Amino acid sequence: MPNTRQTDITAIRNILERVLDISESPVPRCRLLSSGFGPSHTLNVRENITGTRACLGCGNCIDICSLLAREPARLKRTAQRTSLALETMVGTDCDRCYQCVLSCPQVDTTIKHYIVKTRAIEQMKHLLNHLKPNEDYYLDQFYLELNHHE
Repeated sequence: MPNTRQTDITAIRNILERVLDISESPVPRCRLLSSGFGPSHTLNVRENITGTRACLGCGNCIDICSLLAREPARLKRTAQRTSLALETMVGTDCDRCYQCVLSCPQVDTTIKHYIVKTRAIEQMKHLLNHLKPNEDYYLDQFYLELNHHE
């Protein structure tokens, strides 16, 4: 559960746009723009870490990364499961799908909603640029899902 006081997007919009335009994994920077660890998170630790913006090392961002799914050999670069490890493994080859940000428990919901609302076209553009001819079944699935919900 995120903090009840979320980051106000209007206060960080310019810097958030710059972060989202960088060709590297945006999750660590989005985490730093967020309000930090919520007091209602259920992580079992002894000290009070409310408000900390440190990576938890949960590995969600690594598990969801589309580049690492396509190129699993990159996972051999490190056994760490942090956002810094993701940055190291992905480098500037990031697909900019923003799934790492959406999966991070440390990123405020306001930032996640902003990305969902403003970056869908960019996400699709980057996906199309990275698909090989034999991987176009992704688009077929997307089309079927789109028509199923109408």
